[in-house]
Amino acid sequence: MTIVSKHITPLSGFGSVTGVPRLPDGFAEAFESFRVDTGKIRLHAVIGGSGEPLLLHCGWPQSWFAWRYLMLPLSKHFTVIAVDPRGLGISNKPAAGFDVDTLADDMFNLMDVLGHDRFAMAGHDIGVMVGYAMAAGRPERISRIALGEGTIPGASPSPALIPDDRRMSDFLWHFNFNRALDVNERLVEGREDIYFNYQFASKAGSPEAVPKYARDFHIELLRRVPGTLKASFDYYRAIDETIPQVRHHMETKVSVPVLAFAGALACGPMVEIEQRSLATNVESLIIPDCGHFPAEEKPEALLAALIDFFTA
Repeated sequence: MTIVSKHITPLSGFGSVTGVPRLPDGFAEAFESFRVDTGKIRLHAVIGGSGEPLLLHCGWPQSWFAWRYLMLPLSKHFTVIAVDPRGLGISNKPAAGFDVDTLADDMFNLMDVLGHDRFAMAGHDIGVMVGYAMAAGRPERISRIALGEGTIPGASPSPALIPDDRRMSDFLWHFNFNRALDVNERLVEGREDIYFNYQFASKAGSPEAVPKYARDFHIELLRRVPGTLKASFDYYRAIDETIPQVRHHMETKVSVPVLAFAGALACGPMVEIEQRSLATNVESLIIPDCGHFPAEEKPEALLAALIDFFTA
């Protein structure tokens, strides 16, 4: 498929479909990369397939590439749109706009330009808070939403800063580090492989659960594309703005059907517990022997659940 308009132009090179490692056989024949100008920001989206539109929103510190194992089989059922959100991958790197309501508007504006008024969505990690804000703020536009391996700042009581169980500290300490101002870029720049490999190793079900080639690519995006490292931290700095926005959304429960998914070795029951406090119609999937990155660690299990949920 080729989409061409003054707002949608084909894109190639590093970070696009033509510039990533080890895509599944047949992927490049089914999907293309596009630069989509929403009028407020230019976003990179990888698009293919046919049927109901399905938006895939990745988490930190990744890009659309995190969904690669699921996209080709999903494209048999849906028009799949996997996006690099603001600041990540090869989308634009603005200086601001990382609060959850702006991030949600980015996604609605993207789908407007692509001609999709109503659509399904799956969000991982930061995609959980973005998807929640979308379903809470404009439920008429979301048919169903799958949200996994992330909790939402402001929606649930915060875990203890110094928990008794050090595994909780290992899992969440990056929130406070990433939220710091200025110093974190200076500490991580030039040491991206140390910092981000530790994040993957400590959050996945095992140190090698996310393949090395994928970790290397995710880290190279953060290292090579100017502004990406800073933007990855800006998501956490904007928590100051996100928390009051989330609490405003919580005044009304979400009516859109929700699939809460998690890895048993990472968030476990936390996603379901939080989503049941926010929404009226919640299903749950906890994937055994899986950490924080289900789409890369246990893609078959997540794929089966998404197809069942979105085709219900």
